[in-house]
Amino acid sequence: MSAEVRPITLDAAGVSLSGLLAEPERSAPRATVVALHGGGMSAGYFDGQAHPDLSLLALGARLGFTVLALDRPGYGHSAARLPDGQTLAEQAVTVSSAIMEFGERCPTGAGVLLVGHSYGGKLALHLAADGSLESLLAVDVAGIGHRFAVDPGSLAQLHGVRQRRLNWGPLTLYPPGTFLASGRVVAPMPRREAEGVRDWPRLSDTLLPRVGVPVRLTFAEHEAWWRTTDDDLADLAGRFTAAPRVLVERLSGAGHNISLGWAARAYHLRVLAHLEETLTPPRRLHSGGAV
Repeated sequence: MSAEVRPITLDAAGVSLSGLLAEPERSAPRATVVALHGGGMSAGYFDGQAHPDLSLLALGARLGFTVLALDRPGYGHSAARLPDGQTLAEQAVTVSSAIMEFGERCPTGAGVLLVGHSYGGKLALHLAADGSLESLLAVDVAGIGHRFAVDPGSLAQLHGVRQRRLNWGPLTLYPPGTFLASGRVVAPMPRREAEGVRDWPRLSDTLLPRVGVPVRLTFAEHEAWWRTTDDDLADLAGRFTAAPRVLVERLSGAGHNISLGWAARAYHLRVLAHLEETLTPPRRLHSGGAV
């Protein structure tokens, strides 16, 4: 772990969820970032160790935010209790309980930004849609679209170079030592989670129109899981009919696992800038300018 980071365990309605926590050293947090990893990863995804610039946890704490990266249900401490994992809807209940328990134990500032990568992005959007988090400020997700670029029914047969291309893209996008360090980050994807992967396009039709907070979506230059043409992304953004603001951004020099690559710092700074914009109240305008 980075020097600023420590492990934490939360009680999520009887399920013990592990995670990583970084807090501002000299002040109360301005707000809290809750980060949710993708399938086959763990909370350590947001504290990459191959280079000092990779950690979202360390960066966020230095900029005055608490950052909590959770091991989703079926990962970390909960893997023994939930060896088959949970469905997306079940994870939303468990993780919502964990976040509320964290808020009772630790100061969270102005509220919570949910950051989700890949499957964690689905969970973040589900939590935003169900309205269970009263402190939710905004959602920031990466590596999650609504139209597959691959056949989800064939995923179990993908191995070797094809699977690596989907998950990582060109290996030059990552610092030396990434794959040695990622041995502490990668984890088996629980069965029930894997079985629900193909359902996302159908579920998104129901969930996305119910998201009522600002949303930012990031797609890596070398994203291979999802269709990312301009028409695809315009259609995706248009489904957030209740969100007050929807931003769709592309990130050059990045593969699917953005937070472990050279582009991680630029991406994480944009995540925190999105949070800054959410915290900044709109200014009234008059003929002489802003007031």
